[in-house]
This record gives sequence, structure tokens and C-alpha cells, in this order.
Amino acid sequence: MKLDQKITIAIDGHSSSGKSTVAKELAKKLGYTYVDSGAMYRAVTLFCMNQGLIKDNEVLQENLKERIDEIHIHFVRNAVTGQAETFLNGQNVENEIREIQVSNLVSPVSKIAFVRKAMVKLQRELGKGKGIVMDGRDIGTVVYPQAELKIFMTASPEVRAKRRFDELKAKGSRVSLEDILDNVQQRDFIDSNREESPLKQAEDAILIDNSNLSREEQLDWIMELIRERFPHQE
Repeated sequence: MKLDQKITIAIDGHSSSGKSTVAKELAKKLGYTYVDSGAMYRAVTLFCMNQGLIKDNEVLQENLKERIDEIHIHFVRNAVTGQAETFLNGQNVENEIREIQVSNLVSPVSKIAFVRKAMVKLQRELGKGKGIVMDGRDIGTVVYPQAELKIFMTASPEVRAKRRFDELKAKGSRVSLEDILDNVQQRDFIDSNREESPLKQAEDAILIDNSNLSREEQLDWIMELIRERFPHQE
């Protein structure tokens, strides 16, 4: 489907709620660019881990602030899968940033004001021409409050933990469902209660609880919504 005019689509929601999966498929359907804003914060977290900028689960903020300009993030489309993959300072880190060790530390890193400022600037640059689907925590509230379509996705913590567990197991990671559920609940609390750009549903965002919806059902529902709201060509 082709829309008569390019729009910006912001998809926010809780961790492991399926935002990225739906956003990728939606972008493909529309011929839009997909940007995973969460991957950016994960890349910053990986940088901190590799550079010794996290001690006893605490981010050495002053040290990170001095080195924030050393962090360069971009996305490259995989020629085989067609999916955008995350590069940190020239290295493909797509698999590394999805590991549980990064997941356990990404919320403390992403709540830092100067980190969010740097990432929001990059996110706005990536989407300045519209024709973009971006998912994250604050896309509809902070990055693109003017987005023509805003969606907020969620599911029960147990459902989200199981999805994340299955995804990591499929990649060969040795993780426990209990650890994943604990991580999901901790991230929900941190993301929703941080001072800088907390996770919340924008007033004009459409809520989707996908606890009992398949990926196909979610995508079909959103595509039908777009057909109803925006002039288009099939």
C-alpha cells in the first residue's frame, strides 16, 4: 500500500511488547524506513560495558559524558534478511545488544539526560523526511509529538517475558524465564518512573494490548486503521 503523503508513525510501549516486530513489518508494507530507537540505547549501553563505564551496576556518568561524542551509531540493511542492523563505531553489534546482560543495564543508561538528548537528536535527523516508522519509549511524546499516527503497545509482563525468552533461546542464549520476567518488571518500573522522558502513552496514541493477539492480527489491525485514516493507493 502507498500513502498519498508520507507520514511519521510513532510506536511506543513496554519492553518486549512486540513493538519492533510490528514496526519492521509495517515499514515494509508501506515502503517506509524503520528505526529501532531502543537499539540506540542498547548500543550506548554496550559501549559503556566494553569501556568499563559501568561499575557495580552504576553508570560512571561523568566519564560517559566526556566520551559521548565517541559513540557513533548507524543502521545498515542486511541484504539477506532485509532487516536493519545496528552498527556501533563501525562494528555490527545487532546480536550483542540483544543479550540479557545489555537488557539488565539499558534502563539505567537510557534514563541519563545527556544520553537521551544525544539519541533524540539522532532520531530526529533520521526521520526529518517523514516516511518513517520508529519505535521506542518516548517517540510519540518527545521525539515526534507531531507524528500523524501514534500507537502504544503493551501486554502482560508474563506474556512479554515468555516472548523474550523464546527469542533468546532461539538464538542459542542460555537464559531462564524467571530472570527474563524479573528484567521485564524492573525495566517497566525504571522506564515509567525516570525523570527524563518517562514511558507513558501519548494522549492521542491508540492503545493495543496484544497479550492475546498474533503478529499477523496486530499488523492487520494497524493496516486497517491506516486505510481508514489516510488517503492511499493499494
